Amino acid sequence: MSWEFATATRIRFGAGTAREAAGAARQMGARALLVTGSSPGRASTLLADLHKEGVGCTPFPVSGEPTVECVRAGVDTARREQCDLVIACGGGSAIDAGKAIAALFTNPGDPLDYLEVVGAGQTLRVAPAPFIALPTTAGTGSEVTRNAVLGSAEHGVKASLRSPLMLPRLAVIDPELTLELPPAVTASTGLDALTQLLEPFVSARANAMTDLYCREGMRLSARSLRRAFEHGDDLAARTDLAQASLFGGLALANAGLGAVHGFAAPIGGMFPAPHGAVCAALLAPVTRINIRALEARAMECPALPRYKEAARILTGNSAATLNDLAAWLEQLRISLGIPPLSVHGVRREDLITIAAKAAQASSMKANPIALQPEELLEALETALH
Repeated sequence: MSWEFATATRIRFGAGTAREAAGAARQMGARALLVTGSSPGRASTLLADLHKEGVGCTPFPVSGEPTVECVRAGVDTARREQCDLVIACGGGSAIDAGKAIAALFTNPGDPLDYLEVVGAGQTLRVAPAPFIALPTTAGTGSEVTRNAVLGSAEHGVKASLRSPLMLPRLAVIDPELTLELPPAVTASTGLDALTQLLEPFVSARANAMTDLYCREGMRLSARSLRRAFEHGDDLAARTDLAQASLFGGLALANAGLGAVHGFAAPIGGMFPAPHGAVCAALLAPVTRINIRALEARAMECPALPRYKEAARILTGNSAATLNDLAAWLEQLRISLGIPPLSVHGVRREDLITIAAKAAQASSMKANPIALQPEELLEALETALH
């Protein structure tokens, strides 16, 4: 077995660590493009800290999930304002946008020149502008990944801009930034994080290093996701979820994902559906289909005992079976109020198109087994209602 592991240059974790970001930024540049989500007020303390440190700042709010057009606008703004570093403070959308803007700020051309699947897939040649990530949700792990997922309206799909050069210079994970998340966002982002722990654990590219993060991350998610959903001000539970999200990001960046994210790419490109909610709706159906396909065609695959181990970690039952895993995941989805795909506008007549696009998604390459067209459709059908 051979593998590699790469992550952000520096990771700072813990309650209150967000107050350290401005001082670090001062060491990287004089003027920052501050990328935020649709509620820029959540970065007000960071903005004040940057001013105290003498770092100029140009706000750049991102409404919704990032697109090719959004990144173009961000790069234009950064150049016009003569920024020399990029800071993203927000959910995965803001951080992905920030990573892409930092990369395209120093590299010539258009985002589509570098985008996978629907773009030219060119390699980034120049190191991005210095980039700092401060997540305000516990879901995507984007603060330690080497890609940015961008929507392309003309192609009706999401695809990744990817390069080892895109790993952030500094990732600051402060659980206090997640204390005000509403229950619905806590649920969808928490299940996204859980997906990004389970998929790398059974991935065709799983390795000894990422296994450590997946096992501990699943344990933390099982212990605290419901607690944070019901008691949003519980800092201990929020800290568990922030660690689980970080561990999921470390795992997926180095072991890949699977069919859940393979489906999420076209669904997110075709419908106004939040990424985390899509993954949450698909996690149990895809897990069930994967296990059945492995039992039918690849009993020797190491993913099967890994699924069984995941069942025991998540349920807390040392005797849990493969069947218990999907059942537990589905019950978790229901208890957290995650709606089916139909709520986001997905219709039965869309499923063939979604399945065809998902089969080409980069995340599908690491799924533990190649799913057949009818299996892809069955997973979608189950998640639809």
